Amino acid sequence: MLKNGQLTYVTLFSSAGVGCYGFKVEGFKCVATNELLTKRMDIQKNNNICEYESGYIVGDLATDKVKNKIYEEVNLWAKKGNDRVDVLFATPPCQGISVINHKKNEQDINRNSLVVESIDVVKKIKPRIFIFENVMAFQKTLCISPDERIIPIGNYIKEALGEDYIITGTVKNLMNYGSNSSRTRSVVIGIDKSFKNNLTPLDIFPDYESEKTLRDVIYNFPALSWGEINDHDFYHAFRTYDTRMLPWISDLKEGQSAFDNQDPKKRPHRIINGKVVENVKKNRDKYTRQRWDRFIHCVHTRNDQLAAQNTIHPEQDRVYSIRELMAMMSIPKSFKWVNKDLSDLNKLSDDEKKSIYKSHELTIRACVGEAVPTGFISNIAKKIKASFDKTYPSPTEINKIIANYNLESRVMLKDFLSNNPLDLNISSLMRITELCNAKREENAAFYTNKFIVNEIVSSLPNFNKDTVRIIEPSVGAGSFIPFIFKKYDDVKNVVLDLVDIDADSIETLKLLLKKINIPNNFKINIIHEDFLTMKIEEKYDLAIGNPPFSKVNGKCAKKGLYIDQAINKETLNLSAMFLEKCIQNSECVSLVLNKTILSNHEFRISREILRKIEIRNIIDFGRYGFTGVSIETMNLIVFPKNKPSKTLIYNMKHNLQMLQSQEYITDPTFPCFVIYRDETFDLVANKLNFDCFNVYRDRQITKKMTSAYPGKNSLWVLKAKNITDDNSVQHIQNYDQYIDKKSAQELSVYKFINDTSVYLTPNMTYNPRIVRNVPNTLADGSTATLIPKTPTELTEKQIAYFSSDEYRKFYSIARNLSTQSINVDKSSVFFYGILKNDTKLDS
Repeated sequence: MLKNGQLTYVTLFSSAGVGCYGFKVEGFKCVATNELLTKRMDIQKNNNICEYESGYIVGDLATDKVKNKIYEEVNLWAKKGNDRVDVLFATPPCQGISVINHKKNEQDINRNSLVVESIDVVKKIKPRIFIFENVMAFQKTLCISPDERIIPIGNYIKEALGEDYIITGTVKNLMNYGSNSSRTRSVVIGIDKSFKNNLTPLDIFPDYESEKTLRDVIYNFPALSWGEINDHDFYHAFRTYDTRMLPWISDLKEGQSAFDNQDPKKRPHRIINGKVVENVKKNRDKYTRQRWDRFIHCVHTRNDQLAAQNTIHPEQDRVYSIRELMAMMSIPKSFKWVNKDLSDLNKLSDDEKKSIYKSHELTIRACVGEAVPTGFISNIAKKIKASFDKTYPSPTEINKIIANYNLESRVMLKDFLSNNPLDLNISSLMRITELCNAKREENAAFYTNKFIVNEIVSSLPNFNKDTVRIIEPSVGAGSFIPFIFKKYDDVKNVVLDLVDIDADSIETLKLLLKKINIPNNFKINIIHEDFLTMKIEEKYDLAIGNPPFSKVNGKCAKKGLYIDQAINKETLNLSAMFLEKCIQNSECVSLVLNKTILSNHEFRISREILRKIEIRNIIDFGRYGFTGVSIETMNLIVFPKNKPSKTLIYNMKHNLQMLQSQEYITDPTFPCFVIYRDETFDLVANKLNFDCFNVYRDRQITKKMTSAYPGKNSLWVLKAKNITDDNSVQHIQNYDQYIDKKSAQELSVYKFINDTSVYLTPNMTYNPRIVRNVPNTLADGSTATLIPKTPTELTEKQIAYFSSDEYRKFYSIARNLSTQSINVDKSSVFFYGILKNDTKLDS
């Protein structure tokens, strides 16, 4: 951004600059633009896209020479006060990608690797936002990574840039987002994570607009006679064709094709050796008169031909004029195709006009057909400007707002939400609402931040149906709602049921909804009920949300009812109950869950349920799902009616993507789901005998019972840090604790005193290590006691192996790369495996 607040951009593969002209229209300054062909770059120069001549960079982006020129321009602007490029916009060539091109081969994969060059530029100049636009199949199409792997483009974008950017790829028809003609495209947006919770890719995607008809867009353009160039608009003219083709279309009514003419002479044909040979009807859109009152079909590059798709005017016997095509592609009249103003072009003689057309028309028409619609980019630019103009309160500032306005008072909070005196954005209001929720601890209700929600919603399926029913079973402050609006803004009808057990949450939700523009295609039902007991009459297409993680306590009047209707009766965790009910009543379920559901013993029946259905996505948030909460969370997307197939795993902390066989990661050989399982894990697993130990952990020793000083009849309380990496124990000053032996005898853990058959291991650690039980010590809850299931004496080699790099890597995968909630319990103790042929059995 420049010191005066103006935003800047770089554009790659920019062709004639039609798309990125939208940035110029909205006041952005172009730092550099790259295009392979000089004649197309000349069109950009006609429109003064760049401030400096050096910004127009012609050549192949795959060369260091071209990339270095871009970097030089970035540095030039930095010296002039531009702190950082705000937007990089790229449309890499799509040969081999488009569904129209069926000749995909190795050469196409190499061309598709030009997207890798774009990613290199993003890495180098670090724009605040990057945007890639291309055909529908863009994200799934293969490219070659720098280390010569063949990988889907969408996967590589996330792999290469996901550490620094929140990235969303979506496929939308741009006629609902700024284009006047149908154009279904793939758009990938990345936003620097420094924005944190303030801005996500879905925030800057344009708002949905109803599509326009051909009548809406070009009906008022003047009629054109044969070969006419309109006196008042040089660009309102059409390319003439062989007059023998005129009868083929002259009698056609709207929607009719020349192939349907009864008279063979009026059907498209060729004359070969004096005989009429009819053209093959490969596509009905060819030689078809368009309809006034339908949406405008996609504009193609050969829009000058009758034989091309969707080119014939609804009334006149001609193809569309350049000006009409520009209107369809939302290209402003101010855009200049040649180096003359429109007024000067209109003054030229007919011969001079025709000479210009002869030199430029096919290039212009091709550039229009391959362009990104200007209006679409202009709408994105407006969104970016509006977002940058706003100030977003930090967590510290939010806490001050709560204190200054006394928002912990329900009355004051409701007044604040109603009036929004600080003009805060909706996510800040939702954040404040959750922080002020007096029952958030009681209901285990925590705010789900925006970048988490963006990642979840971006992974949701599209539904090919007119009406979609969605339920959010524990809505809270409604952090998912704006994103659901954006995700399904192009569905004809969406019924969204918002459920919460808490009356206060329902009341504040209603106030928050008044601050959101609810799309016309959404019908919202706010339901104050307990989701676990409410009656569901009709199944949902999607259940989404962040259910409570707490356990049902003894005071809950519905405890018995909850347990009776649950399939997994071994847990009192509410999230497992929510998951079960959602699975029973929805075609797709997407819930934020405690990551322990993958591993803890209490969820083993829940895992049996999941093992039998399709787990399509697991998004691992680690500890970063909730502010102020140290538990590890994930999002699970499942399809209850589908059989197991492939599961896409994404770890946000490590920016790690893995497409796994579901049966492989849910293998019942192991007591847990091992979602990051790989060859290295399997190699170690094949060396070990598992399920060798039971585990015990003290729950009785408290600080009140212990002392920092040893007494005459005291025992050393062994804690996790006392166990060292070299498989020994050590005393630690100001850490060690002792317990009176007489008091210790009353404790359950005392049964292991001086028991030489058991072993000790730190409980909450991702660096496992074990020691033999230490004489005259008791292990507290930070240390787990491993009890061999059969009399077993571990060798020194085996003991050392537990702290080896190989085993620790294996154990990290076994614990799903977790760093929290990694107690050694009934499930995880399974993985304390003993090396085969390396145990010494007691006689």
